[in-house]
Amino acid sequence: MISAETFAKVNLGLRVGGRRDDGYHRIDGIFQSVAVADRVSLAASDEDAIAGVGGRPVADDLANLAFRAADAVRDRAGSGQRIELILDKSIPAAAGLAGGSADAAAALAIAGRFFGVKHDVLADIAPQIGSDVPFCLTGGTARVSGRGEIITPMSPMTGFSLVIVVPPFEIATPAAFRTWDDLGEPIGLRFPQSALPPPLRSEGDLYNDLYPAAVVQAPELDDWRADLEQGWGRPVLLSGSGPSLFGFFVDSDEAAGAAATVPTGARFAESCDLVPVGWRITDDS
Repeated sequence: MISAETFAKVNLGLRVGGRRDDGYHRIDGIFQSVAVADRVSLAASDEDAIAGVGGRPVADDLANLAFRAADAVRDRAGSGQRIELILDKSIPAAAGLAGGSADAAAALAIAGRFFGVKHDVLADIAPQIGSDVPFCLTGGTARVSGRGEIITPMSPMTGFSLVIVVPPFEIATPAAFRTWDDLGEPIGLRFPQSALPPPLRSEGDLYNDLYPAAVVQAPELDDWRADLEQGWGRPVLLSGSGPSLFGFFVDSDEAAGAAATVPTGARFAESCDLVPVGWRITDDS
């Protein structure tokens, strides 16, 4: 069995452009891997299968992004070996943290090792599986552009922590992008340069252009953000299409204290350190 830990992704900033000829929107953002992790395991099997820990069902069964990723690697290898994937989920689902894409990236990595497929082939497969998969396969800190397939690694970010809060509702990413189009492609919520941690200040003000669309989809999002800003005494930004919200803190201790003040009802509220990779092998037996 081969297993990998795979990390959630936060959009520290996200600018959105109009639709490309292929139907996807252009984006430009700074993405960061954070220490909220799923575990993905792969083993030879008599029949193709995917399950959660303890045999629990997973979303979409064999159409799940992680299994599709492993299957694509198997196809490139020209193998007929049946496989089983096991997902141990900790990244909140439908939260704008790329949990499904992180699982798919880990599945690419461990299937690549299992079937003997090189990393450059995995990188070619990644954008075919999902727009966030290329970043999750690379991980760390990166500027991401195109529709998500152009990854420009940046120096690893250090010297601060995040608190991530997932309110008790979901926002569908396709719906958020459609709403952004309908709103006339607005400029989104601004996080001022002066309030950023020192390692990020050279990037200027950060924005998430999907914020106005996310609020149309879930008006209560704005109340959650306002309450967090009041409680924390600092700006709060949205990750991706949300509903995950986050703030910057000096270190893990300050972040843990802030996480403890989050109003009841959140699906997730934790301090999160930054990690310099998107995934890492934890078992190869």
